[in-house]
Amino acid sequence: QLAGRWFLVGMASRCSYLAEHSHRLEATAVTVTVPDGQSLAISTFRKLDGMCWEIRQRYLPAQAHGRFLLKGRGYGSKVDVVVGDTDHTSYAILYYQKGRSISVKLYGRTSQVSDAVAEKFEQRVRAVGLSEDVTYYFPTYGFCDSADEFHILD
Repeated sequence: QLAGRWFLVGMASRCSYLAEHSHRLEATAVTVTVPDGQSLAISTFRKLDGMCWEIRQRYLPAQAHGRFLLKGRGYGSKVDVVVGDTDHTSYAILYYQKGRSISVKLYGRTSQVSDAVAEKFEQRVRAVGLSEDVTYYFPTYGFCDSADEFHILD
């Protein structure tokens, strides 16, 4: 049900890189496929220094429905991904937890979501102890439709 094209609308995170580079946020589109009926294959399209990149990731199914595991390189680099809330047709709110840090992302089927969905996202952000000063909204224009370069994250 999550398959298809999504747009990254907003993100809340204490990531220092995000804070330092928030003025350089680029429109980000994501394509989700379910190659084996369980795991999610995620293709993220975004610009970096004026070039379109595709970043490929695989979210592996975890024990419970709506929970996934994203394995990074090296020890302790796994990320727990939880689909917190979605209606499958207009928005999805996902939680990403790595160690003790948590991020919340808002995806939309279009590059803009309703005020009600934005408010729901902000409530979820506050509920995990994050605040408006670490909440970022992404541009709604300038999306990459294809990639000049691609990178596979194992």
